[in-house]
Amino acid sequence: MALTRGFRATLLERAQQDAEFRQAMLVEGIDAMLAGDVATGKAILRDYINAAIGFGPLAEATNIPAKSLMRMLGPKGNPRADNLFHIIHHLQDREGIHLGVGPC
Repeated sequence: MALTRGFRATLLERAQQDAEFRQAMLVEGIDAMLAGDVATGKAILRDYINAAIGFGPLAEATNIPAKSLMRMLGPKGNPRADNLFHIIHHLQDREGIHLGVGPC
């Protein structure tokens, strides 16, 4: 089901104003990827980046061109592991959280 523009705008607005919600978006996106739902994870990370930092500033921070970042996290994107982990590392530092992987 496609999201309406109003819902997406509401989501991004809340993420810009609520640090806990933003952090939850980041965690949810990474969790989705680790669970094997890469498409959903990339979509959540894309929304998180748009709300929290923007692709331009992320490009400057990671030395990865903004268009490449957008492509990597797009529906057909296939980011290399080193780029993906570099992006995630920067986003964690920006939010002041550090995620780890452990057994379920």
